[in-house]
Amino acid sequence: MKWLTTFFGSSIGKKLLMSLTGLFLILFLLIHLIGNLQLLKNDGGMSFNIYAKLMTTNPLIKFISYGNYFFILLHAFIGISLALYNRTAKGQKYAVSSNNKTSWASKNMALLGTLILAFIFIHMGDFWLKMKLDQLPMVTYPGVEGEIKDLYFSVNETFKQPLFVGLYVIGMVILAFHLQHGFQSAFQTLGINHKKYTPIIKTIGVAYAILVPLGFAIIPIWHFLMK
Repeated sequence: MKWLTTFFGSSIGKKLLMSLTGLFLILFLLIHLIGNLQLLKNDGGMSFNIYAKLMTTNPLIKFISYGNYFFILLHAFIGISLALYNRTAKGQKYAVSSNNKTSWASKNMALLGTLILAFIFIHMGDFWLKMKLDQLPMVTYPGVEGEIKDLYFSVNETFKQPLFVGLYVIGMVILAFHLQHGFQSAFQTLGINHKKYTPIIKTIGVAYAILVPLGFAIIPIWHFLMK
């Protein structure tokens, strides 16, 4: 086991962990967006509240969620560690690039990642913490057994405030820049760097980096406009 800890303690090992945790979080973001799009349904929040109840009560989903929290913190810790190491050892920020031409996002991945982590804490405080501390009203729906927490109410009230809408939109812009470089970088770190496949991966990465954050940004904008 010593070789394993030695490997993952090395720069190469950390970059590998960065790519693996990054790809996991990329997949999570897509699933999270699909679930959150329930917020756009015109059903008074029923679909979203039922979805939220499933996400917080199903044992398997709860287990995966805690794993996701761990991967977020691990990804952030490794990213900051690599940035500090490279800045000290080489005088440059952590970036994975196939040539000397690097984008602004690739040069500022640590900064973007830190801002995203701060945004996640704000986001968790807005909704997740309120749900865990039972600070939400309860609601009942026809055909649904018992009362369930009205997380939709909290989301709707939060996104009536221009400050929070602006914060979430800015957060998604930052996420887009982070994903734009991180998507391709993750595959490149895993050794998937071929003249035939790399352009395809880059195209998918750009599309993902635009569409997923855009999908998240539409939610607060829509709620604000519909208030």
